[in-house]
Amino acid sequence: MAGHFVGWLLHPDDRARLLTLFPPVYPRVVAHHVTLKAGVSAQFPLPRETEGVVVGMAGDGRGVQALVVEIGGANRRPDGSIFHITWSLAPGRKPVESNDVIRQFGWTAAAQRHPIRIEPRIFASGQRSASGTLPSQK
Repeated sequence: MAGHFVGWLLHPDDRARLLTLFPPVYPRVVAHHVTLKAGVSAQFPLPRETEGVVVGMAGDGRGVQALVVEIGGANRRPDGSIFHITWSLAPGRKPVESNDVIRQFGWTAAAQRHPIRIEPRIFASGQRSASGTLPSQK
């Protein structure tokens, strides 16, 4: 069954550092992962990259904030969308909306590039932990 997505889990220490550098604008802090591809099986091959770089920010001013990420020297996913971390959301907004916000409004380069550690993972779609973030699975 294809109820999963593949990507990278943001290292907790880098998450904490980035939260101070890029304060969340909205009350629901996500700041969890970068998606490579949705709709995959639990046996989908994991990506090999373990490092990325935060290169910019995106938002619509109405409830979606995201950080733009470069992985393997590129910021575009194979489907043409932009690698990103959904950073914070207003009530009623969903993480998947970050894709549309970046596509519609573009993104702004950060003043500095911020290296991050990322761990390849398969994530179960639609599951949430008590904190509202997606739990990860290997």
